[in-house]
Amino acid sequence: MFQTFDSASDPASSVARIARLRKWLAARKLDGFIVPRADQHQGEYVAPGSERLSWLTGFSGSAGVAIVLTDRAYIFVDGRYQLQVREQVDLGIFTVESLIENPPPAWIAANLGKGAEIGYDPWLHTIGEVRALKQAAVRNGATLVALADNPVDEIWTDQPEPPLAPVEIQPIGYAGELARDKLERLAAGISAQGATHCVLTDPSSIAWAFNIRGRDVPHTPLALSFAILAADGKHRLFIDKRKLSRKVEAYLTQLCDLRAPDALEPDLIEIARAGGRIALDPALAADKLRALVEDNDGTVMPEADPARLPRATKNEAEIQGSRAAHRRDGAAVAKLLCWLDAQTPGTLDEIKVVTQLEECRRQVGEETQMPLRDISFDTISGAGANGAIIHYRVSRDTNRKLNDGELFLLDSGAQYQDGTTDITRTVAVGRPTEEMRERFTLVLKGMIGISMLNFPAGTRGCDIDAFARVALWRHGLDYAHGTGHGVGAYLAVHEGPQRIAKTGTEKLLEGMILSNEPGYYKEGAYGIRIENLILVTPAERMKDGDIPVHAFETLTLAPIDRRLIRTDLLSFEELDWLNSYHARVLAEIGPMVDGETLRWLETATEPME
Repeated sequence: MFQTFDSASDPASSVARIARLRKWLAARKLDGFIVPRADQHQGEYVAPGSERLSWLTGFSGSAGVAIVLTDRAYIFVDGRYQLQVREQVDLGIFTVESLIENPPPAWIAANLGKGAEIGYDPWLHTIGEVRALKQAAVRNGATLVALADNPVDEIWTDQPEPPLAPVEIQPIGYAGELARDKLERLAAGISAQGATHCVLTDPSSIAWAFNIRGRDVPHTPLALSFAILAADGKHRLFIDKRKLSRKVEAYLTQLCDLRAPDALEPDLIEIARAGGRIALDPALAADKLRALVEDNDGTVMPEADPARLPRATKNEAEIQGSRAAHRRDGAAVAKLLCWLDAQTPGTLDEIKVVTQLEECRRQVGEETQMPLRDISFDTISGAGANGAIIHYRVSRDTNRKLNDGELFLLDSGAQYQDGTTDITRTVAVGRPTEEMRERFTLVLKGMIGISMLNFPAGTRGCDIDAFARVALWRHGLDYAHGTGHGVGAYLAVHEGPQRIAKTGTEKLLEGMILSNEPGYYKEGAYGIRIENLILVTPAERMKDGDIPVHAFETLTLAPIDRRLIRTDLLSFEELDWLNSYHARVLAEIGPMVDGETLRWLETATEPME
């Protein structure tokens, strides 16, 4: 729980570990093995025992894949991690490839020789991933081999045991709908698809459907488990009962048949042999599940996880909870920023800011009787050049002072029982340069551009992503990440399927919560990101308009550093939005702070001209 600062990277260990892996492969006459950063559930956060990619390579990012061959090794990461990966892995062993521009299927098609046999763990790759990998291998006569045992598990002698954190019930006041009613809706949907069953593999969907939360993975309140939902309502939940109190077990027993985790495979085989038509999400479900069904004469129906859209479109209780969580979180961030402004440049370091922010959140949680449950991800606390590392994670090895004349980027979030938050603020330490102010304002224009949008029903995230980038593009600038990700309701801070990105093909629906976070990063110098969370509001017909349109309600409430804003680069509408936003910040969180923080907040939210 909360953040630690020991380095997760150990590149020096890779030489011996890669050698042991190659020895294991040679004994089985395999030419290589694919190591994804994944567990059986394909989640962003995984338990310590599932951090195979980090253990083998030293890379600790949330997305990546390694391909280890007998004589070479490659690691694939996206644009967020191009700097980080080079600091964390042994470049004498690994060649860095782009996960986006040259993903593993494309690399395999171009590089594997005829007759090569590459192993993979079918529990750690989705149905869609394995299909793409196999198609790529076939093009040049190579073969992908599904392994019964994961070689990394075989050589990782001190691998941590699976977690057994206690499960709790999410009260109806925060969930907004009884689990029984959710499960009935899901069962009806399964039946309408012509399926007899559906396997839920995403613990976020299981948490939402059963109104439960857990602590099995860092920073996301999940209980690792699988569920088989049935069209006839006879649902099964596969979870270790050691996680369940008597109260929670009695609650769940009313909703489903509780089964041990190792009963999943035989139960799925039984259903398949009985002629089951089983829905699996190709983008989420492990390929092992497909094989279990098809190898036992069942029918796999490729259908999206039926809980994803209902989970993403928040109900009124979840929306009200999120608003309350953001007011509370905004007060904590204001306390932190006030404290930060009072410090002398060069006296603070990145770790001290992280620990101070956690303390501010704890204090506000205690004052409002809504305790801070956890942070929602490891805080990105980047001073100067560290701020240019998009997903930088401060450690004792990288900890840096906040020096005069630099920018400081702080991206953080919190988990409260009524909501999940995610906020980024970039602040000046001492006197910023004119280049910093110009580029900060260009990023701000993009954030405001998304905030002010009206858009018709059916609009997708990819349709609006450019609004966040156009001001940067006009100056030959851009950023190598999406503009926004979905956010859960006391669930995952990175939630699908909604997103604002060039690849965001999901429609933006009423009740979805997303981030709005354009940025700019100058390698070796500084990083800029401004992030608010936004809620898709009901479609309304505008005055004199012909069609109803959605809009965004901004949930995040914290000042944007006025010292970094060039008002001459803002349009009248953009400046009006900024001043209105700051007035709202003062009105909503002002009553939650006092003394020095209130005086600071009043100054930080003054109108600009």
